[in-house]
Amino acid sequence: MRGRIGYAPGVFDLFHVGHLNVLRRAKSGCDYLIAGVVSDELAERAKGRRPVIPLAERLEIVRSIAFVDEAVVEVLPDKVDTWREVYFDVIFKGGDWRGTPKGDKLERDFAAVGVEVVYLPYTVHTSSTILRRVLEQLDEDRAAGATRGSARH
Repeated sequence: MRGRIGYAPGVFDLFHVGHLNVLRRAKSGCDYLIAGVVSDELAERAKGRRPVIPLAERLEIVRSIAFVDEAVVEVLPDKVDTWREVYFDVIFKGGDWRGTPKGDKLERDFAAVGVEVVYLPYTVHTSSTILRRVLEQLDEDRAAGATRGSARH
């Protein structure tokens, strides 16, 4: 008996404390937590870029988190279709979805099948987007330094 089943989808790229917080909070709202790790293709379609960390590695990282009971690859763009495949009682999404057209649609769609939508606080001080920007800036700085260095010779 797994009790109340929760589902926490995410790309989980460049895994950071914000991801950990989401999964920890999600687990506190259910008895059995399934993390949906978004496929590279689905992430690219949704965000316009592929994750930095390959899917197999992201899946292994998420599976290794103590409060994640199961991790699955999310390949379906519609969360209700995912629900039909995986089955869960509650879905956890970041608070940045609340009150948005995407969040409103999610709530309507899941209300029709009896799944609760719970919004979790967003960790403002860190995100994969911020980490990606910092890494890109470091690469640009290194490239500029290499160019300046080679111009002196």
